[in-house]
Amino acid sequence: MINYSVCLLQNQMKKDEAPKAYARAQVKEVMTFRQFVDHIAEHGGHKRGQVKGVLSDTCSCLVEELLEGKKVLLDELGDFWVSLSSVGAESCEKFTSKNITGVNIIFTPGVDFENLIGRAEFNLVASRVAQAATVKAEKMGSDTVDLAAAKNKGNTPSTDPSTDPSDPGTGTDPDNGGSSSGGESGSDDLGQ
Repeated sequence: MINYSVCLLQNQMKKDEAPKAYARAQVKEVMTFRQFVDHIAEHGGHKRGQVKGVLSDTCSCLVEELLEGKKVLLDELGDFWVSLSSVGAESCEKFTSKNITGVNIIFTPGVDFENLIGRAEFNLVASRVAQAATVKAEKMGSDTVDLAAAKNKGNTPSTDPSTDPSDPGTGTDPDNGGSSSGGESGSDDLGQ
């Protein structure tokens, strides 16, 4: 079951248009590497140490091969390769490797990740801002929550309760970082 909340986002390319409502996935639990290893071991009948070793070696070898300039095809998992970020130069002759500013990992999901929408179930939940405001109100013994104030406060990054790193229930922004379908994105979290 995928929990989601709804938020209003402004189209950054068409700022004169009214914001539109979009779904935002809400992470319900963070699974550690150890928990994921245990999960694989339970499902596959393998020893936990073997699974951990294979996964660790896979990561190390993947990095090694990507740094060799290879594209790595991992069947059902997907394909990995690199792209580069760089600062432009006045001409091809003036461009050097010093203009390269970053190495980015590109991942294309494999067949096991195709059509997840056909297998997913969705559950509407309150936004992280609303959840944090409710918890805060409960701790203070209040019977009411001012959602408008919480949502407006959430527009200021330094006081956004939805990304409070000290609150294990919220953590840093685990959802899509403000982007949405259709290439539209924004920072208007009014409905979040």
